[in-house]
Amino acid sequence: MKLKYANVSVTDFDRALDFYTTRLGLRVLRSDTLFGCASFDTGGANLAIVRDPDPVRAGRHTGIGLCVDDLDAAHARLTSAGVQFTMPPTKQPWGGYMALFEDPDHNVFYLDQVPDAT
Repeated sequence: MKLKYANVSVTDFDRALDFYTTRLGLRVLRSDTLFGCASFDTGGANLAIVRDPDPVRAGRHTGIGLCVDDLDAAHARLTSAGVQFTMPPTKQPWGGYMALFEDPDHNVFYLDQVPDAT
């Protein structure tokens, strides 16, 4: 098995699509406004947003980590694009460097700079 995609529930599809493309800068692979779903290229497993009729499923800690080579530069770029961080870049006891941000539905994501596995 390998992870191919992860879905995130959103309440307002158009607002979420704008956030993931304009603010995060993710490239859309597929989008269907009628069904309220879109898939984004993240360079590994795809990230998808899905309009969910039950707002209870939005606004969660997703456990999804997006990795960057330079967390400080990514944090500065995303902050200037209006992305809200709930935790600034912080050195982690496991050796990584991590920040937390949220989308407009308050779904929380990790933004990591992971040390080399060498």
